[in-house]
Amino acid sequence: MKNWTLEEFASQSASKEPVPGGGGVSAACGALAASLGEMVTRLTIGKKKFLEYTEELTDIQKELSILREELLDAIEKDAEAFRPLSAVYSLPKDSEGYEEKMESCLKAAAASPFEILKKTCRVIELDERLAPISSKLAISDAATSVMLAEGVLYGAHFNVLVNTRLMKDRDYAEKLQKEADDLLQEYAERALKVYRYVERRLHE
Repeated sequence: MKNWTLEEFASQSASKEPVPGGGGVSAACGALAASLGEMVTRLTIGKKKFLEYTEELTDIQKELSILREELLDAIEKDAEAFRPLSAVYSLPKDSEGYEEKMESCLKAAAASPFEILKKTCRVIELDERLAPISSKLAISDAATSVMLAEGVLYGAHFNVLVNTRLMKDRDYAEKLQKEADDLLQEYAERALKVYRYVERRLHE
């Protein structure tokens, strides 16, 4: 899916097909958030005012590039995790092994958006560091990156929740959900702080 055109991706997402759905779209938006962070580093490296941060900016750029690719790959991974679940939903509930199949598929379907959530938290951490050491030429891109990432947090979090709520293994479900809840709460706040910091820099 990552090799589709943007028009193809949006068209497929708008269709009745189950994928790409909320998880895949969250992954795509996470990749775009990472790409904007990369842009910020490229527009800053070499600027006289920020020469002392060249090595750090280069390291951030490399990590954001990796995250971008991983989040693009997560689009297909999320679809691969959801397709078996979609198939189980179509089975009669009294069919042999139904509950075991459902539980296994729910866990796989929850794991994918949880990984998207964690990777996007890392994008926010890197945006957080970029905020004070980036060129004002790229300040709008930094703000867009971090707020796009914040939106991904909510999308990925909800796609964890929609699966954990149905799991029979409540210990596993509640543990995973609490981790997702905690990440959402912490990083949504951090993203907003970065945005406000960048906004203040714009008016300096």
